[in-house]
Amino acid sequence: MITVVKSVTKLAAVFLAMLLLSLFSAAAQSPEFNEPWKNPNIALAIDPFEGNPIDWEQLATDRRVVAIIHRATIGDRADKKYAERKIEAKKRGYKWGAYHYGKPGEPIKQADFFLATVKPEPDDLLALDLESTDFDKHMSFDEARIFINRIKEKTGRYPIVYANNLVTKAIAEESAPGDVFANTHLWYARFRRSVTDFPAGTWQTYTLWQFSSEQNCSPANRSACLYTVPGTEYDMDVDVFNGTIEELKKSWPLDKTTVRQLTVDNH
Repeated sequence: MITVVKSVTKLAAVFLAMLLLSLFSAAAQSPEFNEPWKNPNIALAIDPFEGNPIDWEQLATDRRVVAIIHRATIGDRADKKYAERKIEAKKRGYKWGAYHYGKPGEPIKQADFFLATVKPEPDDLLALDLESTDFDKHMSFDEARIFINRIKEKTGRYPIVYANNLVTKAIAEESAPGDVFANTHLWYARFRRSVTDFPAGTWQTYTLWQFSSEQNCSPANRSACLYTVPGTEYDMDVDVFNGTIEELKKSWPLDKTTVRQLTVDNH
């Protein structure tokens, strides 16, 4: 009897190991999480701030870069390049977005300042950057909820949320059903070629994935960067959209109230 129990237990352990391996393999092979930027039909975006130089003529040679999400505000300070670059980008036909870098304290005041700076048009994407779980330095999740609701109150739509893997996981672990985060799209920050441990929960996948920046790109060896955008330096943040160029254009500004959370086959 003991021998039989041991055999069953061993078989169960083997089955569980095989199941886990299968799940991890499936995640690793999922096109949306496995170098999707290598597909020439998939849309790209950049998200500069005032410290990133842009050569507009060179940038225009990359037809896959169809959107720009520029930092507009950080706490209570406006980005010095935001206004002029919005004009230039829209003149050149780029889809435009603005993000707020959340700081601790006064989320309503931050939201109002962000909107006053951005002066959002109907086709402008709005985003909130949640940098970390260090709430002494960055906006807390409760403050973020207030910020998001304020943007919805003032504009009628939800901002997308920028979050790295740690922040995405933490939000998934603490969010209850009906949480306001579930009304947003995810702008996922993960600087690697593929992801096998995406913390699904609040979001089942990303809508934008920031995959390249100075975190994994070097001025000494630019050829090693995951993607090089002409007209920009090595430290330009580059994002891949979870869909094609045409899908991005049709769904922009990615408002969750009118656009479903995208999960597309990126083969």
